[in-house]
Amino acid sequence: MKRIALDLNTEEGRSKVGATWRRALGFVPGEANEGLVARREGSPARLADYDDSGWEVCTNVGDFVSTGVTFAWYRTTLTLPETLDGLPISGASITFETNIDDYGEVWVNGEIDLMTGTVQGFNRQQRVLLARPATAGTKYVIACLAANGPLGKPGGGVFMRYATLAFEWYGI
Repeated sequence: MKRIALDLNTEEGRSKVGATWRRALGFVPGEANEGLVARREGSPARLADYDDSGWEVCTNVGDFVSTGVTFAWYRTTLTLPETLDGLPISGASITFETNIDDYGEVWVNGEIDLMTGTVQGFNRQQRVLLARPATAGTKYVIACLAANGPLGKPGGGVFMRYATLAFEWYGI
């Protein structure tokens, strides 16, 4: 099996798929009290068509942000290229890999697969299958929700330890 891992926390890696990370604090960024209200039915920041153009551009997803009980969203849009390091994308398996400190959710195109590890607590690796087989030109909106924990007495801040796009070809 051939595997290429793009580090989406570097300009070189992001440029290969046209990605730019954006980050904003809050369960619902820009709303009073960071959008934290009783019985809220979810955050629109998870949706693929959410407008994050006013959010800060994030060049290092590993930077600590905020303290205490806090939430932050990290979002990017990427497009699968025709080839990667001379190999055609068609037929590859594409996986987004991350580790969000402390609690994390990974939403892809506004959806979350609750059965395959896209919701993890306390610094667990997350691997989310984007495509098998891949098709060049396909766009993906990846939205990651981070929460500082434990909620009863959180320490530090929120951040993503890494963000990787793994391309795997079987039989090569």
